[in-house]
Amino acid sequence: MRVLIVEDEIRLADTLGEIMHTQKYTYDIVYNGSDGLAYGESNIYDVIILDIMLPNMNGFEVVKNLRNKKIKTPVILLTARDDISDKIKGLDFGADDYLTKPFSSEELLARIRAVSRRKGEVVLDELEYADLKLNLTNYLILCGDKSLHLGFKEFEIMRIIMSNTAAVVAKEVLLTKVWGYDSDAEDNNVEVYISFLRKKLQFLGSRVGITTVRKIGYYLEESV
Repeated sequence: MRVLIVEDEIRLADTLGEIMHTQKYTYDIVYNGSDGLAYGESNIYDVIILDIMLPNMNGFEVVKNLRNKKIKTPVILLTARDDISDKIKGLDFGADDYLTKPFSSEELLARIRAVSRRKGEVVLDELEYADLKLNLTNYLILCGDKSLHLGFKEFEIMRIIMSNTAAVVAKEVLLTKVWGYDSDAEDNNVEVYISFLRKKLQFLGSRVGITTVRKIGYYLEESV
């Protein structure tokens, strides 16, 4: 899962990042509303955690602009004020949930899981395609009685491809979702990790291969 954190309190932003790290979520942090809107418009995130009181543009304006641009990423608003009018205003602008500071990490993670399910991305423990299984809790890829542990980037690439078996996954999507919005990584970085994954699929003896669509991206294909 990839999370965007928009929070101007640096200590809290760092704490939120640590919480995401414990769950092995990929995340980006920005510290003002205009950057939050720009990052959110990329549409690469699964959830946005958005403070209301922000420099440049407040959270209400950010979520309103995202919805006007047809960005449907679930948004959880954060505020230090326990004011019902703020909650109503945020939900009316298109936010999906609302948390009042201070809050527990357990509650935040539960809200993230809930809004992800609401988006239609059911939280699963395992993905499956043909004879392959990808365990989402321990980074294992399995085929029959064989299994291998994947590194973080290998796992994220495989998770994205196995979650989109009906489509070609573009290299640009993998770069932004796995390496990050501001990363200097290039196409050859993706190609290196695809090569690693192909070797692991061969070792497992899987009928599944990763097929390249030249200059576009990758998809899974089962050999007959």
